[in-house]
Amino acid sequence: MTVMGKQGIRHFEASADGTAIRLLDQRALPSTQVWLQLRGVEAVAKAIEDLAVRGAPAIGCVAALGLATAAQDFSADPATFRTQVNDALIRLAATRPTAVNLFVALDEIKRALARTAENADTASLRALLRQTADAHIHADKMACETLSRNGAGRLPDAGGVLTHCNAGALATAGMGTALGVIRAARGMGKRFTVFAGETRPMLQGARLTAWELEQDNVPVEVITDNMAGALMAQGVIHAAIVGADRIARNGDVANKIGTYTVAVLCRYHKLPFYVAAPWTTVDLQLRGGQEIPIEDRHPDEVHYHGASRKTPENVGVRNPAFDITPANLITAIITDRGVCRPDELAEHHEHHEHHEA
Repeated sequence: MTVMGKQGIRHFEASADGTAIRLLDQRALPSTQVWLQLRGVEAVAKAIEDLAVRGAPAIGCVAALGLATAAQDFSADPATFRTQVNDALIRLAATRPTAVNLFVALDEIKRALARTAENADTASLRALLRQTADAHIHADKMACETLSRNGAGRLPDAGGVLTHCNAGALATAGMGTALGVIRAARGMGKRFTVFAGETRPMLQGARLTAWELEQDNVPVEVITDNMAGALMAQGVIHAAIVGADRIARNGDVANKIGTYTVAVLCRYHKLPFYVAAPWTTVDLQLRGGQEIPIEDRHPDEVHYHGASRKTPENVGVRNPAFDITPANLITAIITDRGVCRPDELAEHHEHHEHHEA
């Protein structure tokens, strides 16, 4: 497995015959590279639910491609085929509620099918599903490249940059969002060190972010999540940048649990706090963060570290996967449509739509 420049890491692809997905199991990284062969909608849905693939853009891409490959085994009868696709859309939509990119990808498939003639044959419908999935994946790659260029100048020339969770190539179809900006900034000649918060309880920062940056020869140090404030106070960290799973109209951001804490610490220490995400992560239908659904995950993710239990038998835990960072704690949101203040999102959208018309 290698990093392939602007294309990031190829961590999912359709099988040679187009009937399954080959997926790098992120749960096994960094110690082992395990490839899964996902055939059928249920296998894809379970891979999303169980975090074999994670990261908002990657979830949407894998769901779309997974449906397109699974549809190769659907009925040859057009009416039955459409019913099976609708059932698959419902199953995939039920996997993880917070990341909006999943629903964007599924909605693209719904709209593509709705535009087809009722008497379209299954061969053309299968081809349409694959074309739609491939277009979504390509768009995500391009969005990663563009937003990375847009944000690179915002990061410091030297010092330390903190990131939380994994918002890299493994979380997208391209070079990443927050890590894409970091990669682009390093490409400009900036020589900061990256501090990767370990990101309890699933350690995406320690396992995935550190692994990606090591592949790219970017200086990276893993810190426990509770070290960030102390390092800011010592003047070691000069900025923070994270990804996002959903951004509301007012600029509130849902991201991995612990992001809010990082933003509060940045505000106290007068450091910039950036969010990097493709425009598909912006959900203008939601007025604020209070409307974003937050996924609660299984308590065993906190009870256990590997096979070893770390909590007493009769003690409960809380395990929300995400938190909400209020817009007023965010310095800027970096997207493929440009960089703006959180309170400018709606205006930014309207300006873009006007020029696209």
